[in-house]
Amino acid sequence: MNFGLTEEQQMVKDQVTRFAETEIKPIAAELDKTHRHPQEICRKLGEMGVMGVAIPTEYGGAGMDIVTYVHAMIAISKACASCGVIVSVNNSLYGFPVNTFGTEEQKLKYLTPVASGKVEGCYALTEAGAGSDAGALACKAELKGDKFIVNGTKRFITNGNVAQYCVLAATTDASRGYKAVINLIVDLKNTPGFSTGKIEEKMGILASGTAELVFEDAEVPAANLLGKEGQGFKQMLMGLDCGRIGIGSQACGIGKAALEDALDYAKERVQFGKPISTFQAIQFKLADMATELDAAELLLLRAAWMEDNHLDYEKESAMAKMYASDVAMRAAIEGVQIFGGYGYCKEYPAERHMRDAKICQIYEGTNEIQRVVIARKLLSMR
Repeated sequence: MNFGLTEEQQMVKDQVTRFAETEIKPIAAELDKTHRHPQEICRKLGEMGVMGVAIPTEYGGAGMDIVTYVHAMIAISKACASCGVIVSVNNSLYGFPVNTFGTEEQKLKYLTPVASGKVEGCYALTEAGAGSDAGALACKAELKGDKFIVNGTKRFITNGNVAQYCVLAATTDASRGYKAVINLIVDLKNTPGFSTGKIEEKMGILASGTAELVFEDAEVPAANLLGKEGQGFKQMLMGLDCGRIGIGSQACGIGKAALEDALDYAKERVQFGKPISTFQAIQFKLADMATELDAAELLLLRAAWMEDNHLDYEKESAMAKMYASDVAMRAAIEGVQIFGGYGYCKEYPAERHMRDAKICQIYEGTNEIQRVVIARKLLSMR
């Protein structure tokens, strides 16, 4: 196997890493403290092509590949996990379905401004009663003439408080389960009957807004249907496969930040007359963190390579997301432990990494669901 990057991939990785280190990392603590959406960062990342890495250039993207996307996501998330998830949603949960299933007109109108980073996108799937059970949607879309009339409430929608456009998962008939799921593109700023509900107070990723979206007889043009009726659930699953690569990369970036901070601190902190980095107990923690994070990155790159080569990557993306998020959480916990009492204080970033890492085990499909996906795929291959 060739683990080397192409000249273009290396150039993008270096460019994004420099930007993340010089412009994102210095304000990460402030973003976390103020819960401020980093709009200026999003616009600059858009100019760099990062808000639509694998989206074709004719629709505002950079026209690159998913391997490049993984490297960009890791670099950004290492600097600021909130910025990482904003980029991930733009690329994966919104960008992927519109690019993959949208008509030419839909892509020109609704994908171009998001992929170019001029505005944010979001994906509205989760409801109070439909999380892991993604087919149990209650949000209803009823076709009347040339419009869908939408009624329902979405919960925990990343970017929902700032997004201009949304891919909305709804049902045309709840009694038919997953067979009646459809996806609609919604212009949230210009849709009668739509309003933003509460913004969640969260443990981590605090600069990334997580909002409730409320639809009360909201009118969405029938022309905004993605694909055809009956295809919505399959579109959803394919989008989540792609999204899991993004969230796994976010997790890997958080873990790498925890490791680097712990390495620096361990060399500076002196106990019993010597740096704690000389103690085997600390060295073993650092060695395990580094090994597991490298393994996670390789799983992510394999899944990305498979997607780039149009192979079935459902199992591989689930493995990568599950493992990377579990590893990130372990790395973050060990990072806090290495910092000791300081790790529990906001003076250092260790506690932020731990708060940010936890959500990666939950969203884009809990890790319990990832294990279901992996096992189901394994059993179907026998």
